[in-house]
Amino acid sequence: MSQIAAHAGVSKGLLYHYYPSKSELIFAIVKTHLEELDRATAQADEPDLPASQRLRRLIGAVLENYRGADDKHKVQLNAALALSEDQKAALTSLERRIVRRFSILLDEINPGLNKPERPLSMPVAMSLFGMLNWMYMWFRDGGRITRKDYADIVTTLVLEGVRAVR
Repeated sequence: MSQIAAHAGVSKGLLYHYYPSKSELIFAIVKTHLEELDRATAQADEPDLPASQRLRRLIGAVLENYRGADDKHKVQLNAALALSEDQKAALTSLERRIVRRFSILLDEINPGLNKPERPLSMPVAMSLFGMLNWMYMWFRDGGRITRKDYADIVTTLVLEGVRAVR
C-alpha cells in the first residue's frame, strides 16, 4: 500500500480512506479492468456481421483494451490469494460473461463444438484467451507486428483451427 500511495502521489492514509485493505484495492483494480473489457467486447460485437468478422472485432477489442493495461492484467493474474471468496466469485462472474460471449460465437462457427458428450466450446474459448492474455509477456507496441496484425493472426488461427476441432 505504501508503494501504491507513493506512486499515486497520495498519502497512505488517503489510500486507506478509499480502500480499507489491500484486498479491496486489488479487487477494485481487477473489477474495473474486467468491467472495461466486458464493455469493450459488448460494444464491438455486431450480431449482424458474419461470425468470422464478429470474432475479429471481439479479438481486436480485447487487444485494444489490453493496451496500457499490462499492470492491471498482472494484478488480475496474481490476485487470487489476496481476495475473499465473495470477491473471487464476483470477478469469476465477470470473466465468465466475457468468455461466454466468445464461446457462443465459436459455437456458431463450429456447431459441433458443444456436443453434450464432448463439450469443447469452453476449452476452445479459453485457449483463445490464452493467446490473448499472455501476449504481454512478449508483445511490444512499436515492434515488428501491431496489435491489429496480432488480432488478424489470432483470428486466423482460431477460425482455421476451430473448424478442425472434433
